[in-house]
Amino acid sequence: MIGDTTHSSPVILRAVAGAGIAATVDECLRFCGLDAAVPRHAKVIVKPNLCTALPDRVRPANTSPEVLAAVCEAVLGRTGDIRVVEADNLRQTADDAFAATGYREIRTRLGIQLVNLSREPTVPLPGPGGRVLQLPRILLECDALITVPVLKTHALTYFTGALKNQWGCVPQYDRILLHKDLDELLVFLQRVLRPRIALMDGIVAMDGRGPVNGTPRPLGILLAGRDLVALDATAMRLTGLEPRSARHVLLAAERGLGNFEERHIAVDGEWARHATVFKPAVKDAAITAMNYMSRYSWFVKYALERDSVFYPVRAVVQALRQAGLIQGASR
Repeated sequence: MIGDTTHSSPVILRAVAGAGIAATVDECLRFCGLDAAVPRHAKVIVKPNLCTALPDRVRPANTSPEVLAAVCEAVLGRTGDIRVVEADNLRQTADDAFAATGYREIRTRLGIQLVNLSREPTVPLPGPGGRVLQLPRILLECDALITVPVLKTHALTYFTGALKNQWGCVPQYDRILLHKDLDELLVFLQRVLRPRIALMDGIVAMDGRGPVNGTPRPLGILLAGRDLVALDATAMRLTGLEPRSARHVLLAAERGLGNFEERHIAVDGEWARHATVFKPAVKDAAITAMNYMSRYSWFVKYALERDSVFYPVRAVVQALRQAGLIQGASR
């Protein structure tokens, strides 16, 4: 049996229309037991989803500044030590993403900290398969981690939500080199980091070729819970996706990190009102080939990291997709 069969995992589903974003975020966090999860004067890490700094993709791809600000304002009632964190990746720095998403203004207004994890001291931890993974010390020394993902499909992992959001806690900018062990590493990160609360931004979600290049899907909702497996499985069911296709979520459930089965999840919200059908991500031949080649450091360095190579090749691939010459299948 997958997950804990003796207890139900509560998940809250709320529309932001009417009450507004701030009040709805506060309701979701209170539902999740914010006061118990965040002790007074605690060191709190807030991890949004910041996967792009491209101005035209920020809104559907990144955690909205309104949601992020509302989370921080709620937590400020418990502590003034709040650090919003993200790591660099191949195409951008965390600082670029903070600026593009409007987080610098939130820092100034609320007095929170924006932290680039790629510049923080790290601690080596033994990971799956004998791999040693470097993780930022501040993540291991905080009192509470709150993760704030966006509800999106993903070309490699099928779905990216609460569990997948911690991939941005790995500080090496070229963590794409680790993709061959991605599912196991996501489970490892959940076991080590243990977020206290997950609040999922579905105000503008994304389907199709997520997590950056998919189609914006305005849903106007937030979901939240303490059980990240249950939250991800619920978000997939709400959007007509098959939870078992997200291997990292299924694997986390099999390792006892949360409830997966629908009968073991108690959803508080208007399901029928918000249920919809998403177009799944398509893992086509180009994505499959890139994912395989990204395990080689020379390919990442000389192909993916170099704009002079990456963007022309991407343009050709996009043209071939539009012409129907690159084949793939939805999962």
